[in-house]
Amino acid sequence: MNIPSLPQLVPILQLAIGPVILISGVGLLQLSLTNRLGRLIDRARLLSRERIATTGDTARHDAQLAIIDRRARILRGSITLGALTVLLVSVLILILFVSALLQLEAGLIIVALFCCALLTLIGSNVLFIREMNLSLEAVHLEIQRD
Repeated sequence: MNIPSLPQLVPILQLAIGPVILISGVGLLQLSLTNRLGRLIDRARLLSRERIATTGDTARHDAQLAIIDRRARILRGSITLGALTVLLVSVLILILFVSALLQLEAGLIIVALFCCALLTLIGSNVLFIREMNLSLEAVHLEIQRD
């Protein structure tokens, strides 16, 4: 195997580093999702304590906690799909670099990985939208309480 010179390596590295922008964007999405999950967990703990302290009807607390549970499960799925996106893009970068370095034909694998990465990103965003809609249901329950 011939090791390429620096001028030969630069375009290979440029090609392989391009998808890193996708990782950066997904990282910001992951940050937002994990922050939402953390707030949900805090809210669930607070509602649980309020429920225990309440001597009367706990139906509203139960409804709120049920929505929080559903939201947390959806967020977990969204976070998982986002992490899978980062994993797929990382593998894509590795294959881009290795195939360019070794002059291998890996076009089909590259296209498949890129498509899978975008599909997992789409799934993550769809779940994120679903979670936001559920959060509005929780707000409506809270408003009805007053």
